Amino acid sequence: MSPSPKRTSASLFEAAGLDRNAPRPLADKLRPRKLSEIVGQDALIGADGALTRMLAARSLGSLVFWGPPGTGKTTVARLLADETDLYFQQISAVFSGVADLKKVFDEARARRETGKGTLLFVDEIHRFNRAQQDSFLPVVEDGTVTLVGATTENPSFEINAALLSRARVMVFKALDAEALEQIVTRAEALEEKKLPLDQEARKVLIRLSDGDGRAAITLAEEVWRAAREHEIFDAARLQEIVQRRAPIYDKSQDGHYNLISALHKSVRGSDPDAALYYLARMLDAGENPLYIARRVVRMAVEDIGLADPQALVIANAAKDAYDFLGSPEGELALAQAVIYVATAPKSNAAYVAYGRAMKTAKEAGSLLPPKHILNAPTKLMEEEGYGSGYDYDHDAEEAFSGQDYFPEKLGRQTFYQPAERGFERELKKRLEYWAKLRAGRK
Repeated sequence: MSPSPKRTSASLFEAAGLDRNAPRPLADKLRPRKLSEIVGQDALIGADGALTRMLAARSLGSLVFWGPPGTGKTTVARLLADETDLYFQQISAVFSGVADLKKVFDEARARRETGKGTLLFVDEIHRFNRAQQDSFLPVVEDGTVTLVGATTENPSFEINAALLSRARVMVFKALDAEALEQIVTRAEALEEKKLPLDQEARKVLIRLSDGDGRAAITLAEEVWRAAREHEIFDAARLQEIVQRRAPIYDKSQDGHYNLISALHKSVRGSDPDAALYYLARMLDAGENPLYIARRVVRMAVEDIGLADPQALVIANAAKDAYDFLGSPEGELALAQAVIYVATAPKSNAAYVAYGRAMKTAKEAGSLLPPKHILNAPTKLMEEEGYGSGYDYDHDAEEAFSGQDYFPEKLGRQTFYQPAERGFERELKKRLEYWAKLRAGRK
């Protein structure tokens, strides 16, 4: 990639088809004009960032930008085109179809004939179906376009493996408080006025932005519109004005799975405070409480099991209580269950034992159980030895006969190995005692 002549800053607006003199939203006026103005993404565009290294090596391949909204994906793509003297073409997977893609590819080929390359930025690329994603392969492979796709979804799940193998994934992080403060300060400098907020309210505005730079600017605009001359808002008044921005959370996408994973692992790690926090996050975001209840039941059987058999009872009771009470009263039952399972002794012995048993059952095939534990409802079956030699355990000493119950060809197996925790400590003693009795009666 040859050194690129720099375009003027006006080219950014021309490329977007905008009149520089037309009224523009504050977020657009604050859009960075060069990569060094991007905040919060030092791992990508800092002095030793991945994109910085690519530009220094004059080698820009196809990329996938993965990250939450308002973190600079579109702006970085536009500035990369500026840095590499590529024509910037932007499309959205929401509004584009096969005909649109064909037109874009044809235009890129024609542009290439004149010696001009194309950086094709595809917003929400994960919304294209498999066939549409596959259509990018030939134009990426022959260099017709340098593809930069943007997605808020995990590329591993949403983008075809063939296309993903030809692109490098760049992870954009949610903006931290320091980066958001920089954006707000720039907005104040551009508008030549301070936000009419006290110190605590300013922190709340940053927090409500939820890592989204565009949201921070939008909230700042709302505050300026609402404020009368010399009026300063406190935190409570700020939240009344902006009506509190909803958390970033889509119940069918990454936010949903990230939070339920965090809740489950906090329970497994015996941290009730963290577990309650993630429970509150999910309920606050509008998650279906019965979905959470089902997951808590799963935690009870997977991570606690027989170390505390009461955990499953409590989890099921919480589900029933929510069914009976509804929201918000029923949510307290979920909180109680989450505290219980988080503080219960932990064991995955039952979970592991089931997995071992299932693996053996699949591998061993349809082995006949030993005949002595089979019923003999017909004379023929009795003649074949069904039920012969069966010892009725209640008649045996200590109600334990010690007979073998596995198929003869399989032999005795050990799947369940209880932990030395909670109620399983007692089960371990019982199993060891029965093993001793079994060995003595052979």
